[in-house]
Amino acid sequence: MAPASVWATLLDEGVYLASVSTMYRLLRARGETGDRRRHASHPAKVKPELLATTPNQVWSWDITKLAGPVKWTWFYLYTILDIYSRYVVGWMVAAREAALLAERLLADTIANQRIAPDQLTIHADRGTSMTAKPVAMLLADLGVTKSHSRPKVSNDNPYSEAQFKTLKHHPTFPDRFGSIQDARAFCQRFFGWYNFEHRHSGIALLTPADVHHGRAAQVTLARGVVLEGAYAIHPERFVGKPPQPPHLPEVVWINKPLDPTKPPQQFSR
Repeated sequence: MAPASVWATLLDEGVYLASVSTMYRLLRARGETGDRRRHASHPAKVKPELLATTPNQVWSWDITKLAGPVKWTWFYLYTILDIYSRYVVGWMVAAREAALLAERLLADTIANQRIAPDQLTIHADRGTSMTAKPVAMLLADLGVTKSHSRPKVSNDNPYSEAQFKTLKHHPTFPDRFGSIQDARAFCQRFFGWYNFEHRHSGIALLTPADVHHGRAAQVTLARGVVLEGAYAIHPERFVGKPPQPPHLPEVVWINKPLDPTKPPQQFSR
């Protein structure tokens, strides 16, 4: 019973021992005023801090819905993205979301990219397919480290979210797809454009394919030659110094720490 209930019950029985405040004071002195209910205790989720300095070090993957031909029908787009190059290394459109489909896509993509054991970390949110046991076992068998976003923290998976935004804001993205074959044909065209034609602002306006396949330095050098020629012809058009092409970032982070010199978080397989 609460002290106030004890006080009232005793009064109804014709007994006065102490005031309610005195009862609380005595309980506090004995450490008896805390919440007596049982509360679930969960360890704090670790903030993922992942670093990539070359392609095929860190991948991010996610699933998004594509509207089908009629209301409440959906197709599911699985996409695997390299966070350093922004290159979509694997994708699939399926009629449902399932761990076994994700497992198959991941296995095929890892094989196609010739990933060696202990080379790759794969990051995802905490959807059922991402945390499923078959996916975890596959990654462990292949020597791939897995990482997950914290619950209800969408910013922990920014590269996949940004890629889906580019997809759904593309001028050719339809309100609905007439069939799953229609959705697959669209994605085939879109990812061809995204990987090989789209100049991405996060990677020095290079295409993801240029970065992923090691052509970034060559393309940047050629751009520099063009800019030098433009400066030589019309130096008055440039203020202060000759123009320089943007350069590829040396490192890419998911959740860059306040002290970037410390080693990234280690995650389990």
